Amino acid sequence: MSTDKIVSLLPSATEIICALGLEDSLVGRSHECDYPASVKQLPVCTEANFPDNLSSKEIDIKVKEILTEALSVYTVKREQIKELAPDVVITQDQCEVCAVSLADVELALDDYLEKKARIISLQPNSLDDILNDIITIAEVLDVPEAGAELVENLVERIDIIKHKLKFSEARPTIACIEWLDPMMVSGNWVPGLAKIAGGTPILVGEDGKHSPYVQWDDIRLQDPEFLVVMPCGFSIERTLKEIDILMSLPGFTELKAVKNNQLFIVDGNQYFNRPGPRIVDSIEILAEILRPKQFAFGYEGEGWIRFGV
Repeated sequence: MSTDKIVSLLPSATEIICALGLEDSLVGRSHECDYPASVKQLPVCTEANFPDNLSSKEIDIKVKEILTEALSVYTVKREQIKELAPDVVITQDQCEVCAVSLADVELALDDYLEKKARIISLQPNSLDDILNDIITIAEVLDVPEAGAELVENLVERIDIIKHKLKFSEARPTIACIEWLDPMMVSGNWVPGLAKIAGGTPILVGEDGKHSPYVQWDDIRLQDPEFLVVMPCGFSIERTLKEIDILMSLPGFTELKAVKNNQLFIVDGNQYFNRPGPRIVDSIEILAEILRPKQFAFGYEGEGWIRFGV
């Protein structure tokens, strides 16, 4: 069992650590780490460099401005981390907007801590990467058996869905919206999740590619059978505040998904945007949405809602 003191600067890493049974080793977290709820009592080691009440468009503009000026979207609280004196710090090198970057952490800790801390940097782009990250963290923290058991349980849940859909020929098209203004569709691991759940993702068919900006007309032309809105970092309630952006687009009510009452809002922040253990919950959510007669895991109302127009 690891006795290392751990600072996690990534919500998904915090969830992995807790799922491995190492929550007691956590001494610090990022400002976004909020699951399980018990981690909220930990000291916060990062902060955002812009207000949290901005609209989607304002957030996009602000982030681009910050990155253009070669600044960071987030700040590492060096004094706080120094006081915590961690043995291990976990961050990511996948997305400058999602969390504190590896470069920021290295800069913050370089010659600053009184002892050398090991930095684990995650860079998941697919479901397999996420599962491999769990194994990696478990091995570094000296609990390889717990890592293997956790991944085995997650794969078993995935295989249940795959088995039930093995002989299903119908694979309805699905558009997963990553950001509302400007419009983005979900890339990285999300296309793979959609395929496992029985769908055919549009515009981003290949797993592992970053989420691209798209034109609304591209989605209209594809006319997906399902439309799932999952803005990065947004809860269902937060997304509902901006759903008018989508509803006001030309031809929105003429989409097949909208006419057939197949428009859904999911909790992107808690599920789809976090490459940790609950990524399998995300697959189960999509399975409930796409195949309600075959799957009922109990996420409706908390993980997803149907949005009627």
